[in-house]
Amino acid sequence: MINTIRSKAIVALVIGLFLTGCASTPITTASNHQNNPYDPLESINRSIFNFNEMFYDNVFDPTARAYKWVMPDPLELMVGNFFSNLNNVVVITNSVLQLNYESALASSARLFVNTTFGVFGLIDIASDISAVSDINLSKRSEDFGQTLGRYGVASGPYIVLPFLGPSSARDAFGLAVDSFFMDPISQGVTGVFMNNVAYINSPELRFPVAAAYSINKRAQFLDEDRTLEEAALDKYEFMRDAYLQRRVSLINNNAESKEDKDKQ
Repeated sequence: MINTIRSKAIVALVIGLFLTGCASTPITTASNHQNNPYDPLESINRSIFNFNEMFYDNVFDPTARAYKWVMPDPLELMVGNFFSNLNNVVVITNSVLQLNYESALASSARLFVNTTFGVFGLIDIASDISAVSDINLSKRSEDFGQTLGRYGVASGPYIVLPFLGPSSARDAFGLAVDSFFMDPISQGVTGVFMNNVAYINSPELRFPVAAAYSINKRAQFLDEDRTLEEAALDKYEFMRDAYLQRRVSLINNNAESKEDKDKQ
């Protein structure tokens, strides 16, 4: 079982390295894909996008709506806080890899405060501290895709992942690295670093936790998705452009923050 999991991790990394190699090469765009030069696979992407939409409409969204109906709002908030707190491990690791020690220190303090005083992250004490003081312990967004972008790795072609949605060649590789080696939630499923921790590696715990994380995350976007359905003329195009712009913004903000720090 352990060898199988490690083999899957190695395969994922090899595929990711191939994708990253593709990301460093110039993208040639066919004449029928002139709307966005970063989307040369648009026909394939739209097919996967349509599949995802069908899955969301018929399986995922009804489950997420049932979850929101059953869960009281305060409890739903606490579940979201718990998973957000665990994600700080990913943020801290990638902040260190980016040499962004200010973000790493703030996220470490956030993880410590919310885990200890916030009852294992159920209560977001760190955000309350940020709101009433000059101490900035607000939630950061860092992942390995941003880390690669910070060091000059191009995003490569835009791709839509089955079930997961918008991504790029670089970010898909980054997601694989985060999931297999950094994210405590997916670690409960892959078990790359938790093979010897019996109570975490048991299917009775890791799969329900992963399912709860996915459903809770989808439930948070139900209202936004409904608004997008009503407002966007072409939902695929809107989501693609919004995703690419956000990723550029996140990487540029990281670069600007470090440059400002170096000037001081």
